[in-house]
Amino acid sequence: MAIGLWAFQPWRLLTSRTVREAPPVAAPSAPAESAESSEPGEEAGSDEDTGPVVLGEGGFLTQEHGTSGTATVLEPADGSRHVRLTDLATSDGPDLHVWITDQEAGGDWSKYRDGRHVALGPLKGDEGDADYEILPEADLGGMTSVVIWCDRFSVAFGSAPVRL
Repeated sequence: MAIGLWAFQPWRLLTSRTVREAPPVAAPSAPAESAESSEPGEEAGSDEDTGPVVLGEGGFLTQEHGTSGTATVLEPADGSRHVRLTDLATSDGPDLHVWITDQEAGGDWSKYRDGRHVALGPLKGDEGDADYEILPEADLGGMTSVVIWCDRFSVAFGSAPVRL
């Protein structure tokens, strides 16, 4: 019985971790030169950052556990890449991680074990907004979904189509 309780941790269905992280921003740029040094007709500081570019976005689909919210793949002006989870709501579970995969969102979760994925780290909270940086060397070609993955039981709690 104790081993079963340890493995499944049923009390985690009744617990929650809420996170409220700010969205990613580009690194601050060098201060703009004075207007006197600008070319005629140009304004100093006219190339200000307008925010991150959205590379892909989709709403979560429930798989093994009820999951909702949005996954957005962002690229700020500094060239970094991030997965942003907003309004996430899923079950707290053991050993949950965030992945980007080449498998379609939804359907049979066993397919994620066979496909290619980029692991972004442990799930920071089962409710709220969180940011996950993607390593610069990660190849996102052909990636189609963001998955909340339980390593302990090899199941997807939920997935969101992001098609990159």
